[in-house]
This record gives sequence, structure tokens and C-alpha cells, in this order.
Amino acid sequence: MPPVISRSTWTLFALTLFASPGISQERDDEVVTYELTIASEEIAPAGRPIEALTINGGVPGPTLEFTEGDTVRITVTNALEREETSIHWHGLLVPNAMDGVPYLTTPPIQPGESRLFEFTLRQSGTYWYHSHTGLQEQRGVYGSIVIQPREPDVEVDREHVVVLSDWTNEDPNEVMRTLMRGSEWYAQKRGNVQSLLGAWRRGKLDDFFKRERSRMPAMDVSDIAYDAFLANGQRRHRLAAAPGERVLLRVINAGASTYFHLTSAAGPLEIVGTDGMRVKPVEVRRLLMGMAETYDVVVTMPANGDAVEVRATAHDVSGHASIILGEGALRRAEDPPAPDLYTMMEAAKAGIESVNPERGRDAAAAERPFAPYALLEAMRPTTLVREPADEERVRTLTLRLTGDMRRYIWSFNGKTLAEETAIPISSGEILRIELINDTMMHHPLHLHGHFFRVLNGKGDTAPLKHTVDVPPMGKRVIEWVADEEPADWFFHCHMLYHMDAGMARVFSYREQGPDHEPALDPKLLNPRFFLVDGSISSHMTMGRAALMQGRNDFLLRWDAGIDADEHEDREVDLAWSRYLSMNLSTIAGYRFTNVHGAEDRFFAGVRYRLPYLVLAEVTLDDEGDLRVGLDKEYMLTDRLGAFGMLEYDTNTREEWETGLEWTMTKSFGLVTSYHSEHGGGIGLSFSF
Repeated sequence: MPPVISRSTWTLFALTLFASPGISQERDDEVVTYELTIASEEIAPAGRPIEALTINGGVPGPTLEFTEGDTVRITVTNALEREETSIHWHGLLVPNAMDGVPYLTTPPIQPGESRLFEFTLRQSGTYWYHSHTGLQEQRGVYGSIVIQPREPDVEVDREHVVVLSDWTNEDPNEVMRTLMRGSEWYAQKRGNVQSLLGAWRRGKLDDFFKRERSRMPAMDVSDIAYDAFLANGQRRHRLAAAPGERVLLRVINAGASTYFHLTSAAGPLEIVGTDGMRVKPVEVRRLLMGMAETYDVVVTMPANGDAVEVRATAHDVSGHASIILGEGALRRAEDPPAPDLYTMMEAAKAGIESVNPERGRDAAAAERPFAPYALLEAMRPTTLVREPADEERVRTLTLRLTGDMRRYIWSFNGKTLAEETAIPISSGEILRIELINDTMMHHPLHLHGHFFRVLNGKGDTAPLKHTVDVPPMGKRVIEWVADEEPADWFFHCHMLYHMDAGMARVFSYREQGPDHEPALDPKLLNPRFFLVDGSISSHMTMGRAALMQGRNDFLLRWDAGIDADEHEDREVDLAWSRYLSMNLSTIAGYRFTNVHGAEDRFFAGVRYRLPYLVLAEVTLDDEGDLRVGLDKEYMLTDRLGAFGMLEYDTNTREEWETGLEWTMTKSFGLVTSYHSEHGGGIGLSFSF
């Protein structure tokens, strides 16, 4: 059993923590009420009208304004016809039953029902709210929260709320299905495909093949190609500002899967707060914001009356949203440089930055900066461990961030939420968590119901946050006290699709009893996806249909010749494949065939990813025949791919195929190939 902090010692820790600017334990008798209605309406933020989810008729929903100490009463009504919904108060310290995670803490709001949320505000600062049901956040269910302190805590002339978000005209469930199949379509749409021609043009062929030899998939900085990036629901949003004014922007990254670089044409951004907590003012040229983070930044307007653009650029530089301050001649901000996807230097720099405070300060000032944590310092001490003896009360945990972009499975320590749900904790213990990112992507991790210290080399004044970016191949260490209601509190990646694919845990207080098990939203546990990929040509057809759930694929695979005048061979496999790791899976099934000298049979084997990302499959059937197959694909250009297959069967001997595919749309392409058994031809590839 982990050590438990005594009540007197914990009281000292709590008073120190809550003395920090941004959090207060005081209350008053003011009651503030709001009514929020979630409905389906047609809007066109990216130019094409589509059905979206709105809050009180808008995307984003209204800004909820309070003062520190207020009692909050918010009625949320679900006006959807067939969907349940929910609202989570992101970053707010609330009773567990008010936290808004469906099934885990709060019952979902059923169609036609309303729910009252009531709690007293113990903090001030910039926060937000959003649905925690399925992928509704991507469809528009989010809005901002501003809690003013009892006394002004930063000197500015005016302030504005800026809600950043990403927008797709696709159904988010279709987006998830596309990611599950490992499609290159979104990278092609963004212009971020790593191809042989692209590597050659940049002089990076050696890096390209080194990466392939190491079995590392192509580096990516984002998963999805978005149709628009928005600021307060618009691509270009104007806000009032006068010459010479100091303007406080309360910036919220409500994107489902987009990191934003924030740049001001007025000069440096002055960071004065993050995740609702005031920090010692520090200037940065450009600010990288992870999903679910909030930053309070001050922009000083030019004295000559010029208007200023504050630009929020997507991390992959595929687009931006503009905030225009003022009415004069416009000073435009600049995008950061595009990432160099053909080397691993960006990931390597991120890893160094995350463990070396001095390098972290340099990284925060780079043209493509990392999170500015090395620069941030709390206004007052946040220390939890005051004496050497206090270390005995600390429990250290390591969570490795793991995943596979091609299989699209994301996890902690190699296990998804469905496979390992809870991390037991005890009231009063200090949790020091090492977050080690084994992937090539940034991950913003959010803890419900608590704030944590980000250990950044600042000692006693390490900043407090509720969401932390863990960079690719990097490490963060956070520290917090299990000081809230002994219940279940969610911890997850705030890249919405990564959370949906399994990168989440529940911190579960032991005080709930030895037999307690957290209740989870069924939508988070191994959702099912059905897909079909294949081709039909003048000489043959081949492909697969798959039902994917968690680590399991239930497959129908076919390979058949097309010739009306002659008997053509065909094989159809009904199989089950089990994903074990990014390089290994098993497969077993039954094969139907009319190949000469063969017969229907059972088979089982393994699939293994070899160096250079060659996929090998080795199977043995119930007749004692061994089959070895090798498959490889290369992108020659952004749209043109080459593929090849070599197979040897101890019964039917060898066969091979080679070909080219040109991607036309997300669902269709042109394909030409030559197969050793079926000859050559041209046709159409398809993905549904």
C-alpha cells in the first residue's frame, strides 16, 4: 500500500497549492445560471453547408462568464433526436458527479432530457467545456469559460476570448474509419506524403531508407486533413482594439487533433497564464499550443493605429485561422516553416528539449518552437515535497505513450483503455508520473479534477497545469496530490481520435473499496469499424473486407482471375487476425480455392514487419503445406505508388505481382499491374 500523507501534512500541501494565483477555496453567495441546448443544425464554417452539432445555435457555444467564488447552475438540454450527449467542464475543480464523463462520473444526457450541473468555483482563469461523448467534440460541441479573479491579477486595457478549432466536412466516424485502415489519403490531401521523388528532391534519400530500414513508419505531425481552421467559428475573426492598448487574449485550443502555432504581427506574445493559472510574464516570438491547453497572452497594439493579425497556424502548416485586432492598415503575421518530414531531427530535438531545461528554453524560441514549459514559472511556490523525508510519501509511476499509426491503435504501456482500465491511487499520496513518448507524434495529456506541477527545472515555482504536451520521443514529469473526492478521474490523450483508439486510463481512488471497478462509456471500448479495400482490373480482382475491433480483424480476402473464355484460379480466405504489436500479428482461417492441385483447407500463421517495412506472412495449412509471402508498397510521388508481391507455396509453387496505383480521390484510384498467373491489365482501385 502506498504511503498515506497525514491530515496535518496534507493540509499544508493543500494550502500551498491553493494559494497559487488562479485557485481559491473562498466562496460567496452569488449564483450564476446558464441554459445550454445541444442540437443538430446546418452550418457552413468551411464553405459547404453540413449538419453539425451546436450549442445554443452556434459553434462554438457561448462563453460562460463567472467570478471566482460564484455558485454555478447550468442546465444542459439534449435536443438531439437519437443521440445521447454530455458536457465536461475542462480544467474546473468540481464534484466528481459534475465532471461530465458519461458513465464514468455522470450519466449521459439522453435525447429530450436535461441535466442540472451545480458547483461552486474554487478558481479563476480561462477554461472551456466540451462533449465527452463519442466524437461529438469534433462536430461542434465546445465553448469557453472565463472566471474573473476577485481582484485584477494582470494589467490590460481590454480582453477577448479566442476559441481555436479544426473543422472537417466529413463525418468524424468516417474520419476514424479512414485512420483505422492506414490510408495515405489525408497526408496526400495535406501535401505531406513522404515519397521517393520528394526525398530525392530534398537530398534526403539516405534518411528515407534509413528510416525504412529501422521499420519506422513515415514521420507525421498530424493525422487528418482539415477543411478549415477556425477562430471563434470563423476563418478570419475581427476583434476590437485601440492604438497602444495592451490586449489580453484568452486563447483556447479546442481542436480535436490540431496543435497550433500562435504568432502576432505586433511582436512577441507575452504569456501571463496557462490552463487558468497565472505565471510570471514571459515573452515568446511564437507559441505552440496543444489540444485542450489554454494560454492567456498579451498583445501590445501599435501606437500608429495599424491593425494586427494574430495567426493560429496548424502544426503541419496546412492552413491557419486569423484573429484581426483593430481597424487600421493590417500587419500580417507569418506562418512557421513547414516541418522537415524526411529527417527525424524534429523528433530528436523534441526529445532533447523535454529533458534539458536549457535546451528547452532554446526550443521555445525556435522558428518551429516546442511547448514553452521551460520558460514558465508559477507566481508562488507550488512545492509538494518540502523535506527529504517527504520523498518517502512519493509514488513514482512510468507511463509510456505507445501506438501504431498504420493500425491506428494508441495506448499507455502497450495497453489500451479496454485492456487496462484503472490505475489505483490512495487519498493524500503524491503521484510523480514520468510520461515517456515512444511515438513520433505529440500527445496532449489531460487529467480530470486535479492540477499537476510540470517539473521543468524551476524548482519550487514549477508551473501548474491540467494538460501537458509530451513531444515525440520525449519525456515530461508531472507531480500532483490525490487530494480530490475519492472517486474515478479520467486521464487521457486529448487528441480525440487517439483517446477513442485507446490512449486513456482512469485514476481510481482505493477508498471506493477493493471490488470497485470504473464504469466506462461503451463508445470508448473497442468500437467496431467495417471497411473494404480492393481493385478490379481487366485481368483480375483482389482485395479485403474487414471488421476491425480493438486488436482483432475479421477478414474476407480474395484473389481471382477474370477471363470469360478460360478457367481462372481463385482463392478466398475467411480469417481472423490478432494484432500483437506494430511488427507482429497472428492469422488463422479457412481457404476456399479452385487452384489445380489444391483444395479447401485450414491455415494459421504469423504476419511480421521486416526491415524496410516489408510485410511478411508465413502460414502452415492442415495439409502440411507452407506458404511464405512478401508485400511492399512505395510512394513514388504524392499520388503515384508502386507495389509488389512475392509468394511461395510448397504445394502451388511461386507467384508474383507488380504494379502502379494513381490515387484520384479518397475512394478511387487507377491501377495497372502484372500478375504471374493472371497476366497484365488495368482497372480501378476502391476503398470504402
